[in-house]
Amino acid sequence: MSRRVVITGLGVISAIGDNVRENFSSLKAKRTGIEHINILQTIHKGILPAGEVKHSDEELLQLAGVSENTGYTRLALLGMIAAREAFISSGAKKGERKRTGLVTATTVGGMGGTEKYYLDYIEPGKTGDFVKYINSYDCGDSAEKIADSLGIKDFITSINTACSSSANALMLGARLIKHGRLDRVVAGGVDALTKFTINGFNSLMILDKENCKPFDKNRTGLNLGEGAGYVVLESLEDAQKEGKTIYCELTGYANTCDAYHQTASSPEGAGAYLSMSKALVMSGLKVEDIDYINVHGTATQINDLSEGNAMTKLFGGNVPKFSSTKAYTGHTLGASGGIEAVFSALSIQNNIIFPNLNFKEKMDEFNLVPVTELEENVRVRNVLSNSFGFGGNNSSLIFSAL
Repeated sequence: MSRRVVITGLGVISAIGDNVRENFSSLKAKRTGIEHINILQTIHKGILPAGEVKHSDEELLQLAGVSENTGYTRLALLGMIAAREAFISSGAKKGERKRTGLVTATTVGGMGGTEKYYLDYIEPGKTGDFVKYINSYDCGDSAEKIADSLGIKDFITSINTACSSSANALMLGARLIKHGRLDRVVAGGVDALTKFTINGFNSLMILDKENCKPFDKNRTGLNLGEGAGYVVLESLEDAQKEGKTIYCELTGYANTCDAYHQTASSPEGAGAYLSMSKALVMSGLKVEDIDYINVHGTATQINDLSEGNAMTKLFGGNVPKFSSTKAYTGHTLGASGGIEAVFSALSIQNNIIFPNLNFKEKMDEFNLVPVTELEENVRVRNVLSNSFGFGGNNSSLIFSAL
């Protein structure tokens, strides 16, 4: 049995808003959320720019509806907020007799909590706040907390494939629906900024000290970000039978791995080309059917070159309109595929293409220029969304209007 899979719910929290409505408003207004680090306590505070969610951990507790912090990391709270919005917007209710699963993704897990207290933990005889964070370190902890907050018990799992993590979460969720294993899946991902992440990317020398410039000739690196993005996946048959709002259909997807380098994509874009082309084959669409590409677009030297080469190889001289939304949110790592799935659905639902901020001059290697101004009332029937991770783990999703 193979069923068509549609999106019936959306949820997101990022540097540009606490929910879908606020994110959509910021995207249309060309309002970035990238500013100098202010909330995370790091030596880079006030120096490096990043896409922080504009709330303290205490404020996130209130937004998530948690009365007492008994080991809820910032990451778990962000995931709970976005997943709950998606769940509610789909019309889902706790306790429904519907086989429901959660497929969530993250790269840092509970590291943000444990890195605050690890020195206390290793000091003999010391007690304190660190105790409640010991069990939250594992990536599965946030999955359990998100699932518990929604009453999900039938299937719970977490995925970590670097920056393609939440795109792969959507793929697994879709397969569970297609093959009749579940009736409904909340799928997406979440990541929070941590000192380890910032120091690690800084050591790779790929952080821009100004706001990032995806696909620009003078790009110098990425801005990190944090947030969460989730969708609710159901079969087309069930959604229509229940009169659900359908945002779009997930018509194609593919994951490939070129294993070119631990932290870099192949310059010629071999893995990216394969993931995009295989997703197209699955969808049954032709290259000319793609109206918009939400590119991975991290603004690093190699990634933009690799993705541009792959798009040129696949689409030839007719590359569709494209833009990177990471200049709004920062690169949210394992959450990026989920957040950008929400943005892709909004693009289709509203026939709108979001601009690529900070672009000034095209790259020398190819004749590609992203969309730089908001385009409204344009035909957006099929959106290709790319998420490419460390180790050459490449994922592409295709969303289509019904």
